[in-house]
Amino acid sequence: MNRSILASLALAFAVTGAASPAFANLPVTVSGAQFMREGKPYQIISGDMHFQRVPRAYWTDRLRKARAMGLNTITTYVFWNLLEPTPGQFDFSGNNDVAAFVKAAQVEGLNVILRPGPYICGEWDAGGYPAWLFAEPGMRVRSRDPRFLAASDRYLQRLGKELAPLMASHGGPIVATELENEYGSYNNDKDYLEAIREQLQHAGLTDDLLLTYDGPDLLANGSLPGVTAVIDFAPGEAKKSFDLLERFRHGSPRMAGEYWAGWFDQWGGKHAKTDAKREADEIAWMLKQGYSVNVYLVHGGTSFGFMNGANYQGNPSDHYAPQTTSYDYDAALDEAGRPTAKYMLFRDTIAKATGQTPLPVPASAPVRTLPSFTLKESASLWDNLPAPRASDQPQPMEAYGQAYGYILYRTTVQGPFRGTLYVGDVRDYAAVYVDRRASGTIDRRLKQVSTQVGFGPGEHTLDVLVENTGRVNYGPHMEDGRAGIVDPVILGDKVLHGWQAFPLPMTSPTSLRGWTTSRVEGPAFHRGKIVVDTPADTFLDTRAFGKGAVWLNGVNLGRTWSVGPQHDLYAPAPWFHRGDNTVVAFDVETRDAPTMRGVDQRLWSDPQK
Repeated sequence: MNRSILASLALAFAVTGAASPAFANLPVTVSGAQFMREGKPYQIISGDMHFQRVPRAYWTDRLRKARAMGLNTITTYVFWNLLEPTPGQFDFSGNNDVAAFVKAAQVEGLNVILRPGPYICGEWDAGGYPAWLFAEPGMRVRSRDPRFLAASDRYLQRLGKELAPLMASHGGPIVATELENEYGSYNNDKDYLEAIREQLQHAGLTDDLLLTYDGPDLLANGSLPGVTAVIDFAPGEAKKSFDLLERFRHGSPRMAGEYWAGWFDQWGGKHAKTDAKREADEIAWMLKQGYSVNVYLVHGGTSFGFMNGANYQGNPSDHYAPQTTSYDYDAALDEAGRPTAKYMLFRDTIAKATGQTPLPVPASAPVRTLPSFTLKESASLWDNLPAPRASDQPQPMEAYGQAYGYILYRTTVQGPFRGTLYVGDVRDYAAVYVDRRASGTIDRRLKQVSTQVGFGPGEHTLDVLVENTGRVNYGPHMEDGRAGIVDPVILGDKVLHGWQAFPLPMTSPTSLRGWTTSRVEGPAFHRGKIVVDTPADTFLDTRAFGKGAVWLNGVNLGRTWSVGPQHDLYAPAPWFHRGDNTVVAFDVETRDAPTMRGVDQRLWSDPQK
């Protein structure tokens, strides 16, 4: 390591007051059953935190709190879909600046474990795969399909340009890289794993430790010879899981790659609340054995915009289950980065196990309330449609070059009719309108494929507004990540032809037109202003809305859905302005001058009956 780097690091520590990174630039190796550093056994004490889920202005705060909890390592996914939104066009700016995040971790004295995918799960849309992959007919992701491997290789080589210089063997903090993610629960194609391994190697991301992560009973499927295997498991399963690892690989290092100290939320479900004492006791047991541990998660953050994923594992009893925008995960640091009782318990546990005095816990930014404000202006969706795209049959969203958001399908029908409108395996929620009047909904979550409609004699306009509520991120259904309508639409016994499609990615509300203070029927955008003297974090109360999304000063905060359990959206201080702030909300249902407010505590609910 050259003197200029040492000098810059010394300056960084003087400025930030961070703890000295005693091993921040030294590789971690394997010797028998031990991780080693500088010839001595080394215990990795880590926590997952996904930088693209945290506003960049808060990266240092969250990392510093992770260090103060007693962690020596931070683990992060990299979301491919955000880095390569269109084929061959990469974006490493702003919140996608992974190299800046890794360097920020180094300044705080933290090692980094990199989880670049190409598949990452993580309750993220399509497990991190870009939507454009699913526009290719017959494309098989997570396989040896040459088209997929070519796309994966392009991504990993470009990522390597950012991160290969930051590997520990080159003086950086990245001590390990994950090979794929939990592949054993998906397939057992070792040639595929070898192909991804070679891509990572060519990208310069295997110069230090290479890891596979799997459930302990699936190690044979997802591991490779010469690659260190770590295990993922739930509370209560530590001893059994490590016994299985020992049986599979006698005398190899022992590490919990993901210790699930929390859980995610799903729309229509109950907010996760886990047993912190049980988790702390099990972490204490693992550390006492000398095992390495990665807590999943130390901080969950937020799946801003339309980035949440969905579960659909494929068993007969399973159903499509999209996750909420909030990725609070009942983690040690809550969604706003505030230490919880779990955080303090874990901190005490780690300090006792290691015998080290933890660093002071940094103060948290305030989370404030905001007075109620009315979204007085409305703009009809019908007045804000783009130019239509014609086709005989409706096509999935990706066929129109669209990745996320909504899409409207329109055709004309002849009446009279009263009966069933069949839309099939809609992806994922459809609101049906006849002559712009609400006529029913179809919810993939509830295994619905049709709704009842009725209209009188003559010609009528049939609109089907479809929301992609999150592509499947885990299990066999993720192979087909198409969104929108993927089956023929049948009215009674007649297949409908002659469609127009209106792509609605809803990337920004700034170009909306037709604003009025009069009541607007049907799907519409609603706009209001809130004056803020000093920007601060808050949670915007969304209970006035049914199904839609909310933007703050043009930034998509995420989805709203009255089924709960989430009834607010995290609005971070860096996205507010001093003075006037514009809030826009979209809803598929009629809303008349809805109101919102900012709250400082979460508005979780039990599932609706």
